[in-house]
Amino acid sequence: METPHHSISDGDSVELGCGLRLVALATPGHTPDRHAYLLDYNGKAMALFTGGSLMVGTVGRTDLNGPELAESLAHEMFRSLQRFSYLPDTLAVYPTHGAGSFCSAPGVADRSSTLGLERRTNPLFGLADEDEFVANLLEGFGTFPGYFRRLPELNRAGPRQFDSVPELARLDVKTVEKHVTDGALIVDARPIVDFGTGAVPSSVSNTLRPVFGSWLGWLVEPEQPLIFVLNDDQDRAELVRQCLDVGHENLLGELNEGIVAWLSADRATTQIPVVDDIDLTKVMVIDVRQRVEYRSGHIPGAQNIELGVVVRDLRCNRATTVMCGHGERAMTAASLLTANHCSNVSVFNGGPDTWSEATGNRLQTGP
Repeated sequence: METPHHSISDGDSVELGCGLRLVALATPGHTPDRHAYLLDYNGKAMALFTGGSLMVGTVGRTDLNGPELAESLAHEMFRSLQRFSYLPDTLAVYPTHGAGSFCSAPGVADRSSTLGLERRTNPLFGLADEDEFVANLLEGFGTFPGYFRRLPELNRAGPRQFDSVPELARLDVKTVEKHVTDGALIVDARPIVDFGTGAVPSSVSNTLRPVFGSWLGWLVEPEQPLIFVLNDDQDRAELVRQCLDVGHENLLGELNEGIVAWLSADRATTQIPVVDDIDLTKVMVIDVRQRVEYRSGHIPGAQNIELGVVVRDLRCNRATTVMCGHGERAMTAASLLTANHCSNVSVFNGGPDTWSEATGNRLQTGP
């Protein structure tokens, strides 16, 4: 069944009562049919809900419908943002997405802003030349998350309805092994140090955090049966919610009593060292952050292969240390590489700034 909806076009308004109304402003760019909504109170602009167009410190990426449309929609985005030019600096701005969303070029942590602040500080919103805007916007994109292609139909059809958040079934070791033999994937949501100390072989590290679901959607096909490994103190309901948010519903359960049960059953584990220093003469350093993050500052000599394509693009022919901004993405990459028969892989505990502060060496910027 489709999500119940009321069709709306540019300039249409929805009366909310008590003098309030929402006015639709067509702002194609993030998608071809994107709209922003101006909240009006008795003729006075009160707030602007910018959706996937203007975000805090950035704008929405324009490859949501595929990389082949990114450039043409970037031009549309530039023109759409000009529609806000008549609105006052004091107007509150509320985007759909916050920091860390793959739907945006990298921005800042705040979830709301004002038009005046964005005009002064947003490097993309402040550009007056259309070609320069397009070039800068496209340059900021990282690799394309494949699950973006599924989102339009998922949004149109609407989510499956749950009366409550489903609980994860508790599975013993032998049941987990049987499911894995049948094609299930184990996702280990523990912190990286716990995973590195010992994990179920071929499991994928994806630490439970606000972007857990985004990375799960990016790296794992939605039909894939999943089993989880967690610590006792981790929030199962939050994990399940994030899975469902990105269309992962084939949740078989979790390993009962976690890695302790696996070890108690005398099963083998995989170890991935988490290191606090890097000998650049002995290891290859792979930085799995997005391209724009890497260019803002990286360890000299580090190779940039983004997490979304690291298994496809990296050839492990020597000792390798993987790093990102804090360690979570790096451990995800290391777990994928290890499952694909790369040996002698470690993870740096921290990011480039951590390394720079510890060594006193400056980071390299640019390509």
